[in-house]
Amino acid sequence: MKESDLDELRVRFGETAFELVRREAQPVTYAAPPPGAAPAPTASASSAPAQAGAQPVAPAAATGAPSPGAHAVKAPLVGVFYRASAPGSEPFVEEGTRVQPGQVLCILEAMKMMNEITAEVAGTVTKIGPQNGELVKVDEVLFWIAP
Repeated sequence: MKESDLDELRVRFGETAFELVRREAQPVTYAAPPPGAAPAPTASASSAPAQAGAQPVAPAAATGAPSPGAHAVKAPLVGVFYRASAPGSEPFVEEGTRVQPGQVLCILEAMKMMNEITAEVAGTVTKIGPQNGELVKVDEVLFWIAP
């Protein structure tokens, strides 16, 4: 069905009915919160590794914009986050990758369907939120893209 633009197909044989429906996911645009809306950072021992960039980012730290004017790419649905098209394949993007609108950033698997998440703006990926294979929630920030 992926090679088809099929939206609906209904077939009925007597009492048996078969229905195929394919609806393209509409691009979802989310605006990054204004720079003043981000929660103020607190000084704690757990935030030191996140600032150094050497350790994985704690979930609470993943919500803040890494740079002023950065665009948040948020999960449009609940699903499993994958950075590559297949295990062992190169990731779609890394931190520091320059992206263009429409470029695939990741895949979210939901109900055995693979949903490509694409860049909505041109810029540089400054932060990747979830880890590969991690379950993400609706509106969870997946990527930050700086202009």
